[in-house]
Amino acid sequence: MKENKIHIDINADLGEGSGHDEAIMPLISSCSIACGGHFGNEASMHYAVGLAKKFNVAVGAHPSFPDTDNFGRKCLTMTKSELTEAVFQQLLRFYAVCEIEEVAVHHIKLHGALYNYAAIDAPTADAVVEGIVAAKLRPKLYVPFNSILAKKAENLLPLCYEAFIDRRYNNDLSLVARSEENAVIKSPETAWQQLYTMVVRHEVQTIQKNTQTIEASTFCIHGDHANSVEILKYIRIQMKKQSIGLINE
Repeated sequence: MKENKIHIDINADLGEGSGHDEAIMPLISSCSIACGGHFGNEASMHYAVGLAKKFNVAVGAHPSFPDTDNFGRKCLTMTKSELTEAVFQQLLRFYAVCEIEEVAVHHIKLHGALYNYAAIDAPTADAVVEGIVAAKLRPKLYVPFNSILAKKAENLLPLCYEAFIDRRYNNDLSLVARSEENAVIKSPETAWQQLYTMVVRHEVQTIQKNTQTIEASTFCIHGDHANSVEILKYIRIQMKKQSIGLINE
């Protein structure tokens, strides 16, 4: 059998009630599980962590603004200390579940509006990092390449640069707002082309038709994406053809 020349991490945001978790889990190598901010409770966390354990998928926490009404996709007005406490409490709940399940916490990845805002706003990034540090563990932090959050966390936490399989990029490498047309990639072929270009060439085509350099070692697909399973199945077939494997294989 031909040896894989490249191994990458594909992650998905799970435990969010999409109903796709069981189909997605065998197709990925790490997952970020909602821990009560935008979605999730103890039962949903136990279920998702148990699935990850079954399929040898690395487990991460997926904290957000505490906003179930808007699924964490709206920026909330909070003081720095309030946001730090919100992140801290979500992590504590998730860590407790992982301890019961006897699963190591591999990483933390912010969700939605908090992910995007912490990438560009220093006080928000500081609040998040303080919440993570207060929770005592030092897992990897999935961050956007060249973001404020990456700069704030680089001396405190191990970083893992993340890029997106199913989202379009602006020239500044921010994600195109979901309110914009074509912000979400729905075609398996287009998603694969974006992933392949990012992995092999370290480049991404922006919505403005420019080519930008991007560095990443983990690549995300959203678990609540209606085409997530179809996209992942297609991508995994194409990866095998190109001698690209997952890191948990």
